[in-house]
Amino acid sequence: MRDRRYSIAMLDWLACAARGRGEPAARAARELGDAVAFAGTAGHVLDFDDTYLPGIAHLSATTAPAALVVAAERGLSVGAALDAYAEGFEAMAAVARASHPELYDRGWHPTAVCGGVGAAVAATAVLGGSPDDAVALALARAGGLRAAFGSDAKSLQVGLAAATGVDAARLAAAGARMPLERAATGFEQATGGRYAEPAGGGEAAPGPAVADNWIKAWPCCLQTHGAIEAADRLGGDAPEALLVTVHPVSLLAAAEGPEPADGLRAKFSIPYLTAYTLLHGPPTVESFNGVDGQAVERARTIEVRADAALLESEFVLSGGGEELVRVKAALGSPQQPMDAAALSEKVELLAGAEFTSVLDDPDRPAAEVLALAGLSAPALA
Repeated sequence: MRDRRYSIAMLDWLACAARGRGEPAARAARELGDAVAFAGTAGHVLDFDDTYLPGIAHLSATTAPAALVVAAERGLSVGAALDAYAEGFEAMAAVARASHPELYDRGWHPTAVCGGVGAAVAATAVLGGSPDDAVALALARAGGLRAAFGSDAKSLQVGLAAATGVDAARLAAAGARMPLERAATGFEQATGGRYAEPAGGGEAAPGPAVADNWIKAWPCCLQTHGAIEAADRLGGDAPEALLVTVHPVSLLAAAEGPEPADGLRAKFSIPYLTAYTLLHGPPTVESFNGVDGQAVERARTIEVRADAALLESEFVLSGGGEELVRVKAALGSPQQPMDAAALSEKVELLAGAEFTSVLDDPDRPAAEVLALAGLSAPALA
């Protein structure tokens, strides 16, 4: 029996894509006429899609569009797409996990860099052909920069990585070949990352990656979520001057200062989002339509420091020389998962009440689900 957590993660991604398809980056991606690139961009553009912290990668972002679009093209069901998605999800997780923190430290965006592998495996599960050749061809085109964070390029490079993986699967099915060992060596030389099989690449994996997957509670960089929760717990009792202490990786991911230039960049500012939450409560999708002036003023009084002794998900909020709130893993993490009601509420708010059951029937055509989400790009229309 398929692990239900894959269905939850795909549903979460699908709702994000349904809401995100009208964003500027997604509209631009649609003009490419590539259904996978369009859906992949739409699903990631809100930065509300699920995230795998051991590799700091959004595993559904490339594997879900690859599985759904290729299954739809073949006239297959949601159940077939979910099976392919689960394979791609675990394959991408293995590479992201083995490549962390090297990719982040060198300025790469792990979702985009590792995403082609996941998409290639998912598409190959539907198309047939050699998965090793598909993965090798995807590795040969791996790329994506952390410098893209806070711009349209972040979601676009994820959508293009999904399309790259599907193209690699199609090329492999048509007879294109590349030795996987050579591709893995080149990948490591170029990026500092490391290719690994889902079993763990030399180290026993602690179970399926989906068990360590976060379903995000707020539509912004995951490495701000501990600060948001800490500020929400503190509420109106916060002193004027605050210190947020984080793991160093949080400052790599969420590097924006207290005065973000626009809503996209605000998603990557720890001081701004701490201040915003103190003033207004945790952010929603609409919170990033612009920048809140009051939050900017408050953010100027908030200092952020790094401490490598913390967990990568851990945040400490201090003031007046004492610790006020400590969050080890925010809402949405495996340690503090959202309950079924909260998950349904998120999906409904993003995509409508009918979406909460869209994946319940495994025999439902994948093409019907894509159409309902508004993800039928010109290639599928």
